[in-house]
Amino acid sequence: MSLFDILLGRQRPVKSKMEKLFAIATARVTLEVKFNAKPTGKGGICFRPVTTSYFDEAEAELNDLLSIATRETGTRAQSVKDTYGYRWVLLIDDDFEDLVATFHMVSQTLQEHGFGEQLLAAVFQFVDDHQQQLYWIYNYKRGNFYPFVPLPNKARDNAYELRLRAVMEKEMPVEAELERWYPLWDIPFNQESTRSP
Repeated sequence: MSLFDILLGRQRPVKSKMEKLFAIATARVTLEVKFNAKPTGKGGICFRPVTTSYFDEAEAELNDLLSIATRETGTRAQSVKDTYGYRWVLLIDDDFEDLVATFHMVSQTLQEHGFGEQLLAAVFQFVDDHQQQLYWIYNYKRGNFYPFVPLPNKARDNAYELRLRAVMEKEMPVEAELERWYPLWDIPFNQESTRSP
């Protein structure tokens, strides 16, 4: 950060941290054993778009790479815009390891094109034996996961989230500061038309 940035109170965007994303692949086993929570095969990467032709080029390359990756892994993918104006790459794959690998490929592509700072969150959906949906959200800026258990009327099951943390923090990096467990409402997973780009 330059002296001018400090004097003017400007902060540089925090670079994204992707190296810990793979922890969810092995932690999934503990989720199944301890909570009977299984991956639904759905996930998504949320990022902040920017209006430049360079970003459009990166997004076009991303779509090309997704086409190649999805042919090899069978992952279905779709890029959508949510109600808040953020972009999502929605991914569906019954093979959880393939899903996590595709997450990393998408993240890496955006970072290689200089848009790593636009990456906000990676979201993995699970469902337990009571049909309760729960999500593990990876915060790219912090390099940590946190649980999110939504309830009707935009409430959340904090007790369940704390139980998840108590068990899973031994398996993967879990955000220690509870005030950073941001809820993600209206995650656009339930789109019937999710398809390969």
